[in-house]
Amino acid sequence: AATGPGGEIETLFGIAPPEVRGLFGTAWVMTLYTFPFVVLSVRASLLRLDAGLVESGRTLGLTPLGTLSHVIFPRIRGGIASGALLVALYTLSDFATPAILGFDTFTRAIYVEYNAFGLSRAAWLSLQLLLLVLVVLTFESRAKTVRENPGRTLRWNPLPATKFCIFISTTLIWISSVGLPFVLFFVWIKREGVRSFEPSILLHSVVPAGLAAFCAVIVALPLAQAASYGGRTENWMLRLTSFGFGIPGIVMGTALVYVGLHLPWMYQTTAMLVLGYVLRFLPLATGSLREGLDRLENSLSAAARSLGASPFETFRRVKLPLIMPAALSGAALIFLEAMRELPLTLLLRPTGMETLTTRLWQVYEAGYFGDAAIPGLLLIFTSFIAMLLFIRTERLLRLAPEAET
Repeated sequence: AATGPGGEIETLFGIAPPEVRGLFGTAWVMTLYTFPFVVLSVRASLLRLDAGLVESGRTLGLTPLGTLSHVIFPRIRGGIASGALLVALYTLSDFATPAILGFDTFTRAIYVEYNAFGLSRAAWLSLQLLLLVLVVLTFESRAKTVRENPGRTLRWNPLPATKFCIFISTTLIWISSVGLPFVLFFVWIKREGVRSFEPSILLHSVVPAGLAAFCAVIVALPLAQAASYGGRTENWMLRLTSFGFGIPGIVMGTALVYVGLHLPWMYQTTAMLVLGYVLRFLPLATGSLREGLDRLENSLSAAARSLGASPFETFRRVKLPLIMPAALSGAALIFLEAMRELPLTLLLRPTGMETLTTRLWQVYEAGYFGDAAIPGLLLIFTSFIAMLLFIRTERLLRLAPEAET
């Protein structure tokens, strides 16, 4: 709607930028959408890096590039791998972006086959996609997270020229990902006015997403705790949960619809929708909790056990308060993703239930882009609130090591 001949940018400014479609458009939009996964994960790893290690490397004669490659990178590659895993799994499973931008992917092909009742071909395509997910998980498992107990947090004071380059690049990213949609929505509201919008649509989006975030964290706690012991079985069990993030929503939704047909009391209920969200986004909670548990010193649990505390009591009174920021961080990410999930919502929602994403999809299919303004702005607003919660809990998580001492 914004780019290409006749787009909003040409209407407003008289300049027609290239149309964002096909492979390039899909890659660009999905990069803008998913790069925060890597940024936040790497940032968390850098905040745990001991500044003394970097200073020691420089004292021993390492150049800045040598310090980056020999000191910093080995200690943040786990964060890079975790973020890249989420990006890869999301990219493999995304449906709406390729469909809107006209690029054929596994998910679009599966959607077409399901609509054409080509169930056998759709199942074959789904199996191929699952194999790709398994390959991604295998590569991620080779990257290990290095546990750090920083005496001093790493500080970086870039040169003015570097600061300017960072500012320009950040501004361009913000304009492309947030500013442009925000301006377009307001232009549509000004041009066409506020059309009928039911507040219940927002409620139907927030309540299932909130329930899914809570339930996913509850399910992820024992999984992350078991995986923190480092056993091969537990680690593979945790990785298996990551399949949900790689399975296309259309495939998972269709499978749950089949289950619902055999369980009439679950079919087309909010409970079934929440279950779909939990299965889909559970890796976001397990990954966050696993990172939080990896930060804890084993001596804390040993001290509690030596004082007579049971394993459950040790977890409840020692570990749980320290990993609560990680739990809230994972819950915020799940809430954000559930609010924006389309295929699962289309298939599993109760009859007559409208959410922000389903409303946007209906607007896209009908071509009435002016009706997308209010749902789009509400999605931006709720995303902003969820990210504020994520940043706040991440700051609390950084203070956890101080609480341990």
